[in-house]
Formats: sequence, C-alpha cells, structure tokens
Amino acid sequence: MPVELGNIAGVVVFVLIIIILVGRWMTRSELEKNIRNLFSSSTNISDKVYSSEQTRDLPDPVQRYFKYSLRENQHYISNARLKHGGKFNPGQKWFSIQGEEYFTIKNPGFVWFGKVPFLSARDMYYDGKGYMKVKLLSIIKIIDAKGKELDQGALIRWLSEAPWFPTALLPSEKLRWEPIGNDSARVIFTDKDLTVDGVFYFNERGQITNFSAKRYGNKDMEKWSVTYRDYKEIEGMQIPHHAEATWNPKSGDLTYAKFTLDKVEYNNPSRFK
Repeated sequence: MPVELGNIAGVVVFVLIIIILVGRWMTRSELEKNIRNLFSSSTNISDKVYSSEQTRDLPDPVQRYFKYSLRENQHYISNARLKHGGKFNPGQKWFSIQGEEYFTIKNPGFVWFGKVPFLSARDMYYDGKGYMKVKLLSIIKIIDAKGKELDQGALIRWLSEAPWFPTALLPSEKLRWEPIGNDSARVIFTDKDLTVDGVFYFNERGQITNFSAKRYGNKDMEKWSVTYRDYKEIEGMQIPHHAEATWNPKSGDLTYAKFTLDKVEYNNPSRFK
C-alpha cells in the first residue's frame, strides 16, 4: 500500500519540531549552569562603599566621571544582570536581537546570551577564560571556540561594559588609571595572568562617551571601539543605556552591534525568569 507523501512530510515536520524543542531545552539548561558557575566563582563586595576620597589622585576626567556617575557612600556592585534589545550585523545584514547578560565584579566574568532569527549565541568569560558558542536553530553547532585570543577579547569586552556597573572602574588591586589628557585616560586591568588595557573618553559632564582598545578579531589584533549614550539613573548611578560596538581596521570601520538596555538589576545573582 503506497505511503502518502503528505503523511511522510507530517512525520518529518513533527520530528524536526521535537528536535528543535529538545535543542532549546538543552541550550537553556547549559545556559543556566553557566550562570550558576559564574555567580559561584565570585564573592560579595556590596558591603564596601564609595568615597570621593578614593578618586582624588586619579586623572581629572576620571574624577569627573565618578563625580557624575556615583553618589557618596554608594555601595559597591557585586554582580549585575541586564536585558537588552537592539540590532546585530553578523555579516552584510542587520537583524533584531534580544539578549541577556550576567556579570561578576570581584572575580570578573560574564555570561551573555543573544538570539537573532535562526541563531543563538553565547559569549562568556570567567576564571580567566573566554568562550564563544553559536548554534543554528538551537541544535546545529556553528562555532565552539576558546583559546588565548578569546580570553583577551572577552576580558576587553568585560572592561568595555563596566560603565554599566560603575564601581567596577574604581581603582583596585586589579585596575589602575593613567592620565592622557583632559578628555581621556588609560585603564589597565589584570585578571589571573592576563593584562589588558584601553582608553576611555569623557565629555565635560563626566559621561564616558567612547572606549578604544586593541582586541583579537579572528587571529589578528585589531582596533576596536564602543560608543555610549543615553545616560539614565539606576539605583543612584548614572549609566549609559545605548552602546554600539565597532571594529576599526585600516580598511574601514564596521559597526556590528547596537544594544539598548531594557532592564538592569544589581546584586541579584540569579537568572531572569
């Protein structure tokens, strides 16, 4: 008895749906494990408070930034979590993107998870290591990368996103500032055996407007930058709510990410529901 093609197509579609649902479940399970590991790898520093005395020896634009972004006796941030929307360009076309990201500060790290049509991506840094994973339809692995280039690039990313949790930029055993001019200063940051540096740029109000650093792209180190705008107050701190990331090779600038924050929370070490 001949098998109807319609029945075969129905079975194939049903099987594909099951595979995709299982893939999504496995992705969520792995993501939640990554987030738990991240938060368990760091310690609570929210009992510490900020004083303007801490910044009196810093370069003038950095002092201006902390005067603008923090209030006196501001408690330190131990961890942060956020949701964002925006656009992402993986090649030649812009796609809408939805993402969530989790950060630790004392032991610096992050887990970022983003979704564009048909693709999901995870970018991570903790315990001194960077990781990147990209999947098609949550099941087909396209990228599963790690190595010293990703370690460096991921730590640079964490540093560039620190304006979202400003107390992380206060001087510490890991972080120091060096003067450049009235509108810029170099930041040097060390975690484990890895040291990275970059330049933050400031306007007259004290807002951070740009960040520039050398970062590994594929296998080569290229100039990379972030611009910030749309500052708003969150829990007494001024943070930018829009950021754009751009590669700046000699061949010409390539902006590939435009993120707008939808929600930011501090000292709540759990995944968004």
